[in-house]
Amino acid sequence: MKKRMVIMLVAVAVLLGGIVGFNLFKGYMMQKYMASAPVPAATVSAMTADYQEWQPQISAVGTLRAVRGVDVTTEVAGLVRSIEFKSGDEVKSGQVLVQLNADSDAAQLHALEAAADLASTVYERDKQQLAAEVISKAQVDTDAADLKSKRAQVAQQSALVDKKTLRAPFAGKLGITTVNPGQYLNAGDKVVTLQTIDPIYVDFNLPQQQLPQVGLGQKVFLTTDAYPGVSFEGRINAINPRVDTNTRNVQIEATVPNPKRQLLPGMFATVKVNSGEQQRYLTLPQTAITYNPYGSTVYVIKPSDQKDAQGHPQLTAQQVFVTPGPTRGDQVAILKGVEPGAQVVTSGAVKLKNGMPVVVNNSVEPSNSPNPTPQEK
Repeated sequence: MKKRMVIMLVAVAVLLGGIVGFNLFKGYMMQKYMASAPVPAATVSAMTADYQEWQPQISAVGTLRAVRGVDVTTEVAGLVRSIEFKSGDEVKSGQVLVQLNADSDAAQLHALEAAADLASTVYERDKQQLAAEVISKAQVDTDAADLKSKRAQVAQQSALVDKKTLRAPFAGKLGITTVNPGQYLNAGDKVVTLQTIDPIYVDFNLPQQQLPQVGLGQKVFLTTDAYPGVSFEGRINAINPRVDTNTRNVQIEATVPNPKRQLLPGMFATVKVNSGEQQRYLTLPQTAITYNPYGSTVYVIKPSDQKDAQGHPQLTAQQVFVTPGPTRGDQVAILKGVEPGAQVVTSGAVKLKNGMPVVVNNSVEPSNSPNPTPQEK
């Protein structure tokens, strides 16, 4: 019985040893196969690094404002007799806009003018009588005062009649009016808006640390989403002498020519100010750079000694450290680490390792614009 037990245990041990040995041999062979198998090439996009002229710019958000703008209102109450303009008209300074009913005021003016003429006649007659020593000097003084009073009343009534004619205070473009003939207007009621929009102002704010980089007469470039791809050029004409204590920003005003009346007050705009001389930087898309705690890196594509299926030298990705500089839109300046003419991976770097084979496919390339615009799709 003991002999049979020993034989059975030996047989089980041999069987288990064979199974374990087979599994170890299988794992070893699979590791050997994987180590000898070629690494599949990763598909990436790439571009050739080169220098570009780089104009340093300061970017800010601005609001357009009319050089002169006002809501035209009536100074006196009255009934609208006629409207002398159409909505959207261009008007000149002093042009008649609205005529209020002034019949009773004009009649009152004529009565006061008649009273003033009579006072003038009495005054002249009493002066002659004073020369003949028929009346006293006090009577003549009273006549003179009465004449001045009557003439002042005429001037006051004449001003009231003039106020019944509403005129444009300056040249500009009218807005839309809802006033109609026969409508009664109270003093201060809005008739129409009047805006001078050529040229037009753009107001924007810059941090106080950027204040030394701007000055009067400096060029600005304005873009708005109302006209994609169109840039409007202007110049700085005023810098606020006071910094906002809440934001530590300074307000800047620039004048932009607007001959086509494309820009309107209240529009949102992006303002860029040229600061300093043009510089020459080697630039790459920002997607090409991998930022790490130990430094920034890019992958440079270089040919290897191995051949691909077509017999061409196999391309491999080599990781190099770079020193990035200022950014501009989708681009970043490379101050050190990449030489001009080097082929740099622009997308797909997250799946790469140093020395890994790659295949370049530029059918889809990352954005590389110095002035990108938001897109909604």
